[in-house]
This record gives sequence, C-alpha cells and structure tokens, in this order.
Amino acid sequence: MRIGELAARTGVGERSLRYYEAQGLLAADRTPGGHRDFSERAVDRVIRIQELYAAGLNSSKIGRILPCMRDEDGGPSVRATPQLVAELTGERERIDRMIGELLRSREVLDEVIDAAAGHIAASGSA
Repeated sequence: MRIGELAARTGVGERSLRYYEAQGLLAADRTPGGHRDFSERAVDRVIRIQELYAAGLNSSKIGRILPCMRDEDGGPSVRATPQLVAELTGERERIDRMIGELLRSREVLDEVIDAAAGHIAASGSA
C-alpha cells in the first residue's frame, strides 16, 4: 500500500511515517517509480509504534524494543538484553509514578468540582 493509504488507515501523518522509516522503525519496499510500498503488516507496526510513543518512549528506544516484540508472524526476532529489560523496567516505574500523580490531581479536581457544585446549589444559581 502507498504511504497515503497507510496514513489513512492508521491516523498517522505521512510525515511521521517517513520519519519512522528514516529511524528504521518501519520498512517499505519501493516501486519501480520510487514510491513507497508498505505491506499489510505495516498497519500493526505503526499502531505499535504509536503505543510506544504514547508510553513516553523515544524513537531510539522504540527501535531497540521492536525487534524483541512478538508480531503477527510469530515470536520476536531477537531477545532483549538485560540492559534493555532494566531500561524498560525504569520506564514502567516512571509511568507508574505519572499514574499516581494523575490520580492525585484528579482527586483534587474532584474536590474542587464538589465544592463548586455545592456553592452553586447553596446560592440557588444554575
């Protein structure tokens, strides 16, 4: 499939897809005319890349992780090194801290909402 179709199917811009390819995260064959030709598996790959970015990982780390992850063809192509596992454990701990901070922020916001709603109800305003 051409880059435009991959972009439409994944919701990821063509510029980002070109970046993923330049970083070695995504591969495409070339047509005789030089156009990118992505396989059907590229859709799942792009979605996985987006998930890893959303987790706060950078392209360098994603490039090291992707070969270690199971994809639709079967098992991973390489094993993760102990160093990579340690780095990923650190990333998970960072995410856990962020989740805790977000939960605390939501509790504070809930208190403000409850207090504001109580104030509005007490004053008779809508």
